[in-house]
Amino acid sequence: MARIGIDARCLAEGRKTGVEEYTLNFLKHLFEIDKKNKYVIFLNSFGSSHTDLDWIQNFPRVSLKKFGYPNKLLNFLFWYADWPKIDRMLGGVNYLFMPNIIFGAVSKNAKLITTFHDLSFVRYPETFSWKRRLWHIFVNAKKITQKSKKIITVSGSTKNDLISIYGTDQRKIEVIQSGISEKFRVIDRNDGKLLEIKQKYGLPYKFILYLGTIEPRKNITEIIRAYNQLQKFVSHEKMESLAGYKLVIAGSSGWLSEKIFAEIKKSKNKERIQVIDFIKDEDKEYVFNLASLFIYPSFFEGFGFPPLEAMSCGVPVITSHSSSLPEVVGRGGIMIDPNKPDEIFEAMKEILTNAEFKNNLIQKGLQQTQKFDWNDSARKFLKMIT
Repeated sequence: MARIGIDARCLAEGRKTGVEEYTLNFLKHLFEIDKKNKYVIFLNSFGSSHTDLDWIQNFPRVSLKKFGYPNKLLNFLFWYADWPKIDRMLGGVNYLFMPNIIFGAVSKNAKLITTFHDLSFVRYPETFSWKRRLWHIFVNAKKITQKSKKIITVSGSTKNDLISIYGTDQRKIEVIQSGISEKFRVIDRNDGKLLEIKQKYGLPYKFILYLGTIEPRKNITEIIRAYNQLQKFVSHEKMESLAGYKLVIAGSSGWLSEKIFAEIKKSKNKERIQVIDFIKDEDKEYVFNLASLFIYPSFFEGFGFPPLEAMSCGVPVITSHSSSLPEVVGRGGIMIDPNKPDEIFEAMKEILTNAEFKNNLIQKGLQQTQKFDWNDSARKFLKMIT
């Protein structure tokens, strides 16, 4: 039996970004499967915590240790003094698992396991604010790879980046792909909640969907340009069957999002483009089910949950052939060059005009999602520490 510490500081703010989703799902399935080891969760929040961790009470082998230090002070101590040691703050552990890179200090008595989601901050630094760039410089990701006994990557793409950029020993890297939540599923068209969600967000009858952070790295300007091409094609060819499709861009605004809003403003089809700044987590599966097409032409992703979630909801997907996205989507979606709006337009047109092709793509997408299971992820983690 091992005593395993979990650094869950990423959950302190109660947000639901990709890292938080990963951490919550990974831990819940790990605790459900593991009947042998003991876990102690490390949480620090100056003032009240915004996350709900009451669910851990269902697991008698899991305990929670909360600390109330100012985060900036604690991070400074970790960075400057390599102190205090998190494993000792937890009363001693055999392993300390960090679900993402973060400031921390670990004694030699504990084996550090760290998840690297991506190295986008190295590959595309221009897509991060100066504060985030400075944070990544000080956190020193390369040093974390050296300190870690084992490294988990959520894709082979990130594993390759660690080896090529940091020279990380590939023997310490384990690729453990994320799973997909059971809530993302094909919903019966007669389900009254679909109409409720449609009205709640004022969604159109037929629409192409982007759902994610509104920032340049997600390549949203190319979606808008491809949509403009689609509307030009509709007008020129008098394709009435395509005339009703609107474009919905949903998600919170990120770094340099003003450039994207400027692209919308200058579009001749701006009246047909709807922006929704926030979709509640519990509503996402319904929004996916209401969409006719999901598009995610991101330049870079460590994993890419949204395309996987869309495929699980029976929605045809267009995404990039870059970074980890081919691993996630496989043959379940159309792969395009993120730098070519012509390819995005052609993919849109093919899906929306060719019913047989669309239905075939949906079935391949549903088959692809069967490869991603949180229980499998948890079992691979346990195998790694035995």
